[in-house]
Amino acid sequence: MLLLLLCVLPAMLAYGQKTNVSGKIYDAKTRESLPFVNIAFKGSKIGTTSNIEGEYSIETYYAEDSLMASFVGYKPLAKAVKRDQSQVIDFFLEPGSFSLEEVVISAKDFENPAHIILKKIIKNKPINNREKLDSYQYEVYNKIEFDLNNLSKKFTERKVFKDFDFVFDRIDSTLGKVALPFFMTETLSHYYYQRQPKGRKEIIHATKISGIENESITQFLGQMYLDVNIYDNSLGIFGKNFISPISNYGLAFYQYYLVDSMYIDNKWCYRLDFTPKNESELAFNGHFWVNDTTYAIKEIDARILKSANINFITDLRVRHQYQEVEKEVWLLTKENILADFTIVEGEMGFYGKKLTTYRDFVINEPKDNAFYGGAEHVISESQINEKSDEYWREARHETITTDQQAIYDMVDSLKTNPRFMTYIDVVNFLILGYKVEGPLEIGPVFTFLSYNEVEGFRPKFGLRTSNDFSTNLLLEGYVAYGTRDKRFKYMLGGQYFLSKKPRQVVGAYYSEDLELIGQVPNLFPRDHWIQFLTSRNPQNRLILNKQARIFTEREWFTGFSTKLEFKRRDLAARGDWKFQKNEDINGEVQPVDISSIVTSEVSVGVRFAYRENFVEGEFERVSLGSNWPILSVNVDFGIPGVFESEYKYQKLTASVYDKIPLGPFGTLRYTLEGGRTWQALPYPLQFVHAGSESIFQNSNAFNTMNYFEFVSDQYVALRAEHHFDGLFFNKIPLFQKLKWRELIGVNAIYGSFSDKNLDQMLLPQYTYAFDTRPFAEAYVGIENIFKFVRIDAIWRLTYLDHPRTQNFGVLIGFDIQF
Repeated sequence: MLLLLLCVLPAMLAYGQKTNVSGKIYDAKTRESLPFVNIAFKGSKIGTTSNIEGEYSIETYYAEDSLMASFVGYKPLAKAVKRDQSQVIDFFLEPGSFSLEEVVISAKDFENPAHIILKKIIKNKPINNREKLDSYQYEVYNKIEFDLNNLSKKFTERKVFKDFDFVFDRIDSTLGKVALPFFMTETLSHYYYQRQPKGRKEIIHATKISGIENESITQFLGQMYLDVNIYDNSLGIFGKNFISPISNYGLAFYQYYLVDSMYIDNKWCYRLDFTPKNESELAFNGHFWVNDTTYAIKEIDARILKSANINFITDLRVRHQYQEVEKEVWLLTKENILADFTIVEGEMGFYGKKLTTYRDFVINEPKDNAFYGGAEHVISESQINEKSDEYWREARHETITTDQQAIYDMVDSLKTNPRFMTYIDVVNFLILGYKVEGPLEIGPVFTFLSYNEVEGFRPKFGLRTSNDFSTNLLLEGYVAYGTRDKRFKYMLGGQYFLSKKPRQVVGAYYSEDLELIGQVPNLFPRDHWIQFLTSRNPQNRLILNKQARIFTEREWFTGFSTKLEFKRRDLAARGDWKFQKNEDINGEVQPVDISSIVTSEVSVGVRFAYRENFVEGEFERVSLGSNWPILSVNVDFGIPGVFESEYKYQKLTASVYDKIPLGPFGTLRYTLEGGRTWQALPYPLQFVHAGSESIFQNSNAFNTMNYFEFVSDQYVALRAEHHFDGLFFNKIPLFQKLKWRELIGVNAIYGSFSDKNLDQMLLPQYTYAFDTRPFAEAYVGIENIFKFVRIDAIWRLTYLDHPRTQNFGVLIGFDIQF
């Protein structure tokens, strides 16, 4: 691999370098200089003419292998050129004459001229792509607007909207549907890029947002997170991989037609129309104009077909305009994106409109390397939300309309309308499960009643403080009661944010509650009322965990965080099982019950997700993922003798998760993880691997493995899932119409469990160590059923003889995606 990199790296670094050729043209017999001789790279239109002294100079990114000199009355002469270098080449032309020869063209020699142009575009992509430049910078203006559309008169006249009459005064119908602007944002920033060493940075100077006062949202409104580069083979839009019309494999997915040519901004350009070969592919219909000399894109107008396999979007249009900002340097100067979102066909939806303009280009004048360094790639200046109207009038690249200006006033009015805010509270309750009552929030209501075999029916009540109480301090707790075990369970704790940016939080919690060791996050928590209705086995082996913990967590820069935690746990078996160990009693080895095990430990965790994106609330945030692998490492240190702790140990876990877009072939997602402990321990302190006994698919667990079925003291595991995004179904008429999508996956884990651990605690019935085989399961699935349902058929491949297991199953999942 190293040898391959050493061979390839010089070629990669050479992309985008200039070729400089100069010299003089002479008559080969008289040795006199020749003026006005045509000099051009062979096979291209890039050239010049010699001056009155016969001298010439040519400089280009688009060099070919040879340079041709031609002049009336002389024989043309070609000489080899060393690409990406400066060189002197003199020509000595021999006098001669020319005659035209007959050329016969047959049908088999014909090639679609649009294909010839496309191949030239692809050949020159490394040069025309802005990434070839040593550095560039520019000012960016972004304007994003959302409009409710498809509004009927009956809808606007409903009684519930009687307080919102002023809103409907702004209805517009210029895009074909009755639309009401309701949200707009503007952002002004500077963007900087350097190729070697690679670096980029965006500084956001000002943001104007109607109705949102969340700084985490602003990072998505600049250049870096709203970036479509038409020169990429795949365009990542709304999490889907659209095939670029100038993709290297475009001929496999598009039909191309050469339909026109004309001057645009004094540049002779060809127009190529394109349309998808398969109407269900994530591809576009439209046209582009390309310069005839550099084969750089001048303009492109691309639109998806209504039959494309994408959810909730009935129309998507992308328009780009490019300018030659310097000689042979083409950059995007204007971008328009229009998306028509519809949740239910024929019902109300909304338009999303994005306008981006670029100006004040500076090419190949890099800043110091230190400028591109630092922890953050997107920096917001202070008081970016407090710029005056006068500032915006001067700063905007394009003026906004009176109706657009009115959006800001309209949203401010809605925020003070009690009925509108009540609607917002109802939506939050339905999604999050919390009911806001002043400084308190009641919930989550979905866990207020559940059932398991140990507790019987389990009523529960929970509270936490709301943002009205504090935006830095969160207090929360709950109390639950088991009607069968007659025992209260509870949790009480809180966390305090020392800083929101960078994110730094401290917290402390105490809880006494039942749990499943090894259970991982799922669509529904263990005490959700749906869980006891859908589990294939009774939950009769639980652990009472009396736990106290304190922690501090800090994000040093976006994507890199550390966590330090101390916790003390007292674990006791509850239900149809016991903790036991063998002891010698009167010369006979017998199992003896263990009432509980107590441990105190310090944990250190590190997580790195390069340029991870989040949407953040005051206390919680949702990761939108990263385009790079996400790495996590955690080490636990058991401390004996502290708060009655009995064990000394070191426990290491590490994982990497990645999502790899494969263009038209879909997306591969995988998680590789492993762990090890170095001391003999009771198995609850070792690795109890995550099983699942629910009919709901759990991507973080082994779905045909039972709870507590496998334990180990060292292991390695792989979960891999490939989403084809309709690659095959799009070619089957029925599936094509339904827009179903196919997927396949495999989960495997292998580990070992030392016999020394059995001296600490015996394994209970139905709990096993791995033998010489890994545990493995494989599945195929169909997703996007009704746009959010997924159904998997899953097979258990090993350990089929274990009792109480399910060797084949059908699982249901839910996933809302475009």
